[in-house]
Amino acid sequence: MSRPIPSDARLRVVVLDHTADLGGGELALARLCEALDPAEVRVRVIVFADGPLVGRLRDGGTPVEVVRLGEGVRGRSRDTLGAWASVRSAWAAVPFVWRLARRLRTLRPDVVHTQSLKADVLGSVAAAVARAPVVWHVHDRVADDYLPARVARVFRWLAERVPRAVVANSEATAATLPPGAVVAYPGFAPEQVRPDGARERVDPSPPVVGLVGRISPTKGQLELVRAVPAVLAAHPGARFRLVGAPLFGGEDYAADVTAEIARLGLGDAVEVVGHVDDVAAVLDGLSVLVHASPVPEPFGQVVVEGMVRGVPVVAADAGGVTEILRGDDGPLGVLVPPGDSDALAAAVVGVLDDPAASRARAVAAYDAALERFPVARAAATVTATWRTVAARRGARRA
Repeated sequence: MSRPIPSDARLRVVVLDHTADLGGGELALARLCEALDPAEVRVRVIVFADGPLVGRLRDGGTPVEVVRLGEGVRGRSRDTLGAWASVRSAWAAVPFVWRLARRLRTLRPDVVHTQSLKADVLGSVAAAVARAPVVWHVHDRVADDYLPARVARVFRWLAERVPRAVVANSEATAATLPPGAVVAYPGFAPEQVRPDGARERVDPSPPVVGLVGRISPTKGQLELVRAVPAVLAAHPGARFRLVGAPLFGGEDYAADVTAEIARLGLGDAVEVVGHVDDVAAVLDGLSVLVHASPVPEPFGQVVVEGMVRGVPVVAADAGGVTEILRGDDGPLGVLVPPGDSDALAAAVVGVLDDPAASRARAVAAYDAALERFPVARAAATVTATWRTVAARRGARRA
């Protein structure tokens, strides 16, 4: 057994996130923190509001604290970031930035690691005051089809000049940033893996088709609902589950999804489940996992989660999902054009019509995911990036 690195040699890292809601980036952060080697890294998380992420991090043994940001600034969506960055909003954030900078000075981190667009901007100012280098971890494609054009343009400009390093959650995200971003795929934790492997999985009967993710226009619940009638025409007994809750202002879209289910007369076939804690149990109850985002997603963690449970996947052929399902001998799932409900329906019918071929793809996907997406790989990549940034800082001081 190797000797632990002395405590005074450990990297001191403070991670900043503007939200404590359990979105995809926050779940990835919790898994990352749990996978870090405590002999190498001493990590602390600061969030700008209280919420479920705080408990999740503490349960995993990660120190976490709240430095509150006013709702008037924190609550603005990325679609209004241009207004958020106005003089009035910037002035309202000054007391918060000063409090955060004072806390960073006390903690004396070797690296400040920011997790979201708001944390990138506010955290970079606070870190500059505290004289700590910043690493940005970008979980959003910084492109005009995913963010307002002005926001994307400003963010790319800042990304080239402000952080000492940028980590992206996929090649698709990295392609929207200045050159040099390090790709660290959000990894699955060991307990998320189906222990008996994909070959032993038995699909439910009658078949169940599900979409798992927060209710949002970027996740494609409407696209799946509109595909349901065509699937039912081929498989009348099929049932459909929408698992997730609206976050970050998605309530209006959730109402649209409910209204579309009623308009199409699908109340008996489509179940809107809401948020669940045990995603693995939900995935085990599916015959097909659908990823239906109408715009290219930065990554698509739920696809990986489905792969390590052995669930056949039908997904939009764009963004990080295309990377996830890239196999040596062809796609590891069935890929369809984004936003095309007819193609989505045909793909789901094809999976249900040919269970042997679907099972073979799912087994290949399971094996590929175990190799490519364990959280330990992400932790190693991010830790190496922190060490490089900290070493450069030390060299400059010397």
